[in-house]
Amino acid sequence: AKDTRLGRTVAIKVLPPHTAENPEARQRFEREARAVSSLNHPHICTLYDVGRQGATDFLVIEYLEGESLAARLAKGLLPVEQVLRYGMEIADALAQAHRQGVLHRDVKPGNIMLTKAGTKLLDFGLAKRVGARSAAADESTLAAGLTGEGAVIGTVPYMAPEQLQGMEADARTDIFAFGAVLYEMLAGRRPFTGKTAAGLMAAILEREPPPLPASCSPALARVVMRCLAKDPEQRCQSAWDLKAELQWAGEAEPLPAGIAAPVAPRHKIRERLAWVVGLAGLLAASIMGLVHFHGAPSPALLRLSILPPVELTSDFTSVMSPDGRLLALAEGNDKLLWVRPLDSLAAQGIPGTEGAAAPFWSPDSRFIGFFAKGKLKKIEVGISSGYGSPQTLADAPYGRGGAWNRDSVIVFTANLEEGLYRVSAAGGPVTAVTALDRSRQENSHRWPSFLPDGRHFLYLLRTSGEDGQGIYVGALDAMPGSQSKKRILNTTTNAAYASAPGATGYLLFEQERMLMAQPFHPGLLQLTGEPARLANEIRQARNNHVDFSVSANGLLAYRSGRTVARLVRLDRTGKRVEPVQSFEDFADPRLSPDGKHIAFMRLDLQNKAGDIWLLELSRGIASRLTSDPAYDWRPVWSPDGSRVVFASNRKGPMNLYQRMVAAGPDELLLASGSPLLPTDWSSDGQFIVYQQLEPKTKLDLWAMPVNRDRKPFPLLQTAFDESAGRLSPDGRWLAYTSNESGAEEVYVQSFSGVVGNPAPSAARKVRISSNGGSNPAWSRDGKELLYIARDSKLMAAEVKGSSSFELGNTKALFETRSPTYAVSANGQHFFVSVPADE
Repeated sequence: AKDTRLGRTVAIKVLPPHTAENPEARQRFEREARAVSSLNHPHICTLYDVGRQGATDFLVIEYLEGESLAARLAKGLLPVEQVLRYGMEIADALAQAHRQGVLHRDVKPGNIMLTKAGTKLLDFGLAKRVGARSAAADESTLAAGLTGEGAVIGTVPYMAPEQLQGMEADARTDIFAFGAVLYEMLAGRRPFTGKTAAGLMAAILEREPPPLPASCSPALARVVMRCLAKDPEQRCQSAWDLKAELQWAGEAEPLPAGIAAPVAPRHKIRERLAWVVGLAGLLAASIMGLVHFHGAPSPALLRLSILPPVELTSDFTSVMSPDGRLLALAEGNDKLLWVRPLDSLAAQGIPGTEGAAAPFWSPDSRFIGFFAKGKLKKIEVGISSGYGSPQTLADAPYGRGGAWNRDSVIVFTANLEEGLYRVSAAGGPVTAVTALDRSRQENSHRWPSFLPDGRHFLYLLRTSGEDGQGIYVGALDAMPGSQSKKRILNTTTNAAYASAPGATGYLLFEQERMLMAQPFHPGLLQLTGEPARLANEIRQARNNHVDFSVSANGLLAYRSGRTVARLVRLDRTGKRVEPVQSFEDFADPRLSPDGKHIAFMRLDLQNKAGDIWLLELSRGIASRLTSDPAYDWRPVWSPDGSRVVFASNRKGPMNLYQRMVAAGPDELLLASGSPLLPTDWSSDGQFIVYQQLEPKTKLDLWAMPVNRDRKPFPLLQTAFDESAGRLSPDGRWLAYTSNESGAEEVYVQSFSGVVGNPAPSAARKVRISSNGGSNPAWSRDGKELLYIARDSKLMAAEVKGSSSFELGNTKALFETRSPTYAVSANGQHFFVSVPADE
């Protein structure tokens, strides 16, 4: 804010209205005001004013530019000379507070700011006057965050034993907490850890911290360990003494100027990896321990079962946190982001993360980045402290991977057929990092992954040409499009770097269904040895992404098994009538108009392509319809069943092609610089409806006249995503999915069939779904509109009238975990896919 009276920039801290009625919250707010008002010190944040306006209590405090010590520690260790300087400044600030009779009681990295002028001690919300003991104020309670509700006398990892035992706190309590901060600055980790809050408390009360690194001088190590003594009598007895001892330690063994303490890398993978293996067929996982890259004998394998949440289908992706404690799982499709602690029996869904997909972690394991509802977002996660609220960082209509470096830079893919972008983890401007080279038929840069220096990153470059695809290396400071692209590996899926002792780590990637590790030198940016097999039958996920990740402490997470699914026929109650056929890696089933064939897309993993296949239902025999070495998908039948229109990237972006079912070549129908996907073919054969992705208007619905000049015209072109357009049998109505309400819902709008005037101005638009919906489809007689609800139930909405659209009753038929389905001509049977073992 701006202080107009004195012409200075200030910060305003308010008590939220919903907590203003809480007497404890108001007492804490007033306690902070009283405590800070008595302090005047260059390393304590200054209080300028306090007041109340209406129902709002507020403090006016000094505005500080910089970062918290917690944020700085997330980037790595501090040079020892900085630790000494910061330590003496904060010790001096504590000494001043203690002289004024104020105990801070919540000294931690999050409450210390680093500015150009030095350190600043913040947040005296838990402070108390010495001697003014209050039983309520001394209850031991876990802190939820920097100033979270329920934080009464401190944050557990920095609390002294006497605090945990409910004893009287004094100046030596703050000294213990600051000793824990000094230890963390020098060692890169907290002095006491535990898998649970109870385990952490037990460690503080009973165990000694591990020795500090050898880079820390014996004199400095002695000062820190003295601060962490269990018995207050054995600690420094005052902050003034602590400052003097730090000064003495720095003078005893001075370090040469500019020499930093060696960094203990957080991203260091031991030569032995523990494996977490997800079994696709069983939707389970196992931990298989200690595999040696260099060929040393392996100890016995350890296995345990890790089941994903039942709310997720087999299409979820998982990623291990850098500290190896948590798995993040996400599917998209309006499902929540889930976090599974490895020491827990269940995963936890995070409210507010509906639609989360393609998750990735911050280096300190505090945040998860993800894509949802056309945005790149982040959310703070934790076990004891709970979860924060999602924060939007950038537009990303079709996120295809992100990576987060230690300098809080995120590199991500925002759209299907674009290069990579960068944005600060705090939000802000979005700038291009790489650019597609259309002359080389590049159609996507996706699935970035940072190398240890935080400047270079790996990414998958996709091309529709015969060569050039693979894993490339990029740099944050290179100009998009001008950099000389360097290919590391010829592949069509993602890769990741795993650190190891020495200069050479490993590049992990998929090759012919196997997970491979090959020595890779991140400084030279090149492979240096032969690949070794880590696992067989690794499961390939969608969008050129293989589901594996590696933590900083050597835990490798991946899912294995083949994505075999069975096509089954269900009645209107969901009862299985008969199995039809089992296929590997298939999607997008569409029933032919005569009900005799199903067209579907099937991945050809050997040739890294996707083709359109036809299944003859009466005999259960499948045959290939297309065979181009590209991705052909989303088949749509012509109304007479003689042709199939589909999308293919054989000439760059996805364009529309058609092929006669009997025989004949593939024919290009429509080419565009933007990706196109067919969604329907009108019953009179006049129009093909398709969706088109544009940077400004996102997903739009268009129609192309088939038998005239083939000049397309827009049906829906807004700032929102419109997709899955399906025409009613009489050609009067267009059903589609839109996220204009903030979530995917199903709508119906008029369709005139007149070029340039598909929806007259007087046309009605009717929202069909009430709590989320997608993938609409009409019954053959047009009297029913079907869609998938957010809770995975197949819904049937009664349609009355023809010239005027009237919606009747809507009922749930059955639950299906299949994202796509096909309906029979009489509307009594449905074809869906289920895992082969169900």
